[in-house]
Amino acid sequence: MNLPNALTVLRIFFVPLLLAVMLRRDIEWDTGAFVLTKEWLAFVIFLFAAITDLLDGYIARRRRQVTTFGKLLDPVADKLLISAAFISLVELDRVPAWMVVIIVGREFAVNGLRSIASAQGFQIAASDLGKTKMVAQVISVSLLLISPPGTIFAELAHISLWLVVLFAAASMIDYFRSFWNRIEQPPTPQPKTSPKLLVMRKERKDLAT
Repeated sequence: MNLPNALTVLRIFFVPLLLAVMLRRDIEWDTGAFVLTKEWLAFVIFLFAAITDLLDGYIARRRRQVTTFGKLLDPVADKLLISAAFISLVELDRVPAWMVVIIVGREFAVNGLRSIASAQGFQIAASDLGKTKMVAQVISVSLLLISPPGTIFAELAHISLWLVVLFAAASMIDYFRSFWNRIEQPPTPQPKTSPKLLVMRKERKDLAT
């Protein structure tokens, strides 16, 4: 396993650790200089996981280590991380459930669309909207974790959450449009074999037998 794929797998292993920290109520670490709450610990774990998403793609392209395994696993790791973070925030009453339904539903819909496209023999590349949506999600989750209620940071977190919902809906529409454009393209005609060539092949087969 090369380094980019190892970083992708590491991101998946961060998911249960993030859930364990976010859903426990008695995590607090007093270092003497400051108190590390579960929100800040979850923020550190989430940030490290998000950085691996940036690094694996960069290293894969830089070292020319792009593999089919990495192409398939990378979006799955992203979806697991983002879904786990937002669902946990619903449990903590930081995010309205209906917003998370849209965000997570979009992830599953696009993943299913890519699976269908792969079965049809083509791939749907990540769009600019999809990449922007991922950046917005990382910023939103980070702000929601560490922003004290009633502060300007909490307001920024709320605004960023609305941006995530808008980007999620817009990118989903973009993916579906790309999918249908590819589906509606006429199949490439196969070159026909001339009758003369067919006769020559038959004569060679007869000689061989």
